[in-house]
Amino acid sequence: MKVKIQSIHFDADKKLLDFIENKVGKLNTYSNKIIDGEVFLRLDKSSSHENKIAEIKLMVPGNDLFAKRQCKTFEEATDLAVEALRRQLKKQKEKTLP
Repeated sequence: MKVKIQSIHFDADKKLLDFIENKVGKLNTYSNKIIDGEVFLRLDKSSSHENKIAEIKLMVPGNDLFAKRQCKTFEEATDLAVEALRRQLKKQKEKTLP
């Protein structure tokens, strides 16, 4: 699976990009049908500390999966979004099994 990461209106450092690629790449263990992954990182303009948003979209045959989380750090937001996608992949796999 190829993962495209886009940081909107800022430059993400290499450590963050590697972390995200590693986390999203692990979703392959739950489904080998994932074609592509897109990650969007953006900063919310709100005054709260939880202003880091991670949006992850997985292209899977049949329908695309999507998760969006907002947290204090991009790592935490990515963790929660990947976990949500993991649940979606498991649910989708259970539906296809007889």
